[in-house]
Amino acid sequence: WVARMIISGYEYRNEMPFKNVYFTGIVRDQLGRKMSKSLGNSPDPLDLIAKYGADGVRVGMLFCSPAGGDLLFDESLTEQGRNFSSKIWNTFRLIKTWEVSDSIEQPEHSRLALDWFRSRLNQIVETLDEHFDKFRISDALMTVYTAVRDDFSSWLLEMVKPAYQKPIDKKTFSEVVALFDEVLRLLHPFMPFISEEIWHLLEDRKEGESLMIESWPKGGAYDADLIASFDLIKEAVSGIRKVRVDNSIANKDQMSLFVRPDESSYDAKFNPILFKMGNLSEIGLVDAEIKGAASFRVRASEFYIPLEGKIDFQEELNKLNEELEYTRGFLKSVLKKLSNERFVQNAPAQVVEVENKKKADAEAKIKVLEERIKSFK
Repeated sequence: WVARMIISGYEYRNEMPFKNVYFTGIVRDQLGRKMSKSLGNSPDPLDLIAKYGADGVRVGMLFCSPAGGDLLFDESLTEQGRNFSSKIWNTFRLIKTWEVSDSIEQPEHSRLALDWFRSRLNQIVETLDEHFDKFRISDALMTVYTAVRDDFSSWLLEMVKPAYQKPIDKKTFSEVVALFDEVLRLLHPFMPFISEEIWHLLEDRKEGESLMIESWPKGGAYDADLIASFDLIKEAVSGIRKVRVDNSIANKDQMSLFVRPDESSYDAKFNPILFKMGNLSEIGLVDAEIKGAASFRVRASEFYIPLEGKIDFQEELNKLNEELEYTRGFLKSVLKKLSNERFVQNAPAQVVEVENKKKADAEAKIKVLEERIKSFK
């Protein structure tokens, strides 16, 4: 059929209709059997669309379609696609509920968050372009999926979201809408229906305008250091939230945070993000451990949250000992790999460098844990 299409292209249009052909694998059920009418193991696509939506089915099929392999169909993946559609729609609804004020200046935490996401978006576009060039369609979808679910909907919107029943500044709102527009363009090849619908509702469009004929976002320069720094900030925010959960501290209650910093894993210029996301009353620097405080680490930096006697010292000590044991085991596995002369000589230099970085991080973490345990005793 490929040859017939090429011959027809020359016959009727005097040109080759395409230069690349993408072959998918065989669609198989959960038992690994080829789907067929005779076996009765092939679901009706219209029934799936009625249950999960056309976009949900498209995404579910791509989730189980790795390049070069058979399609191991699982209906739960189409359900995951439907849930992703719901998250995108709820993201849109959240943005549209914000009251916009012309009289409010853009907060520093919003400026930092937007700078980060612009860099991250350029990095994502670059990755997507590479996936498409190499016909890695499933990988491209996963790149978009995690970018929308995590980076945009979870982190960016949480960072810029105004306080309860408070308005958002116009500058931040306009920038968020513009970024959402670009995100919808990235989504469109995979989820054409919901992306088109939201794109028309996001802003007023002229008659005849359609997302399907809009230009693909162009990737630009991005700040890899900024992206890496935000990964550390996200770890710190997750640590603060874990302390709240572990100690039953309500999100509405402000806490104090003290940092014993390491320059490679803490930068004070991102404190506005920590204030916003952690609901903190203060951030201070210390050069020694704070006894009676809950603690966590981001690489070699230590973070302390005073709990005023609410912490169970024995429970905290047990956790530290468990983490120390795990980290020592991890370091042992890294050292074993680095002591293998064959690995060191044959592995790419970059791979060996990564292992050496793991070794250094583990050794620094062990030192911090040992000091922390010593203070408890």
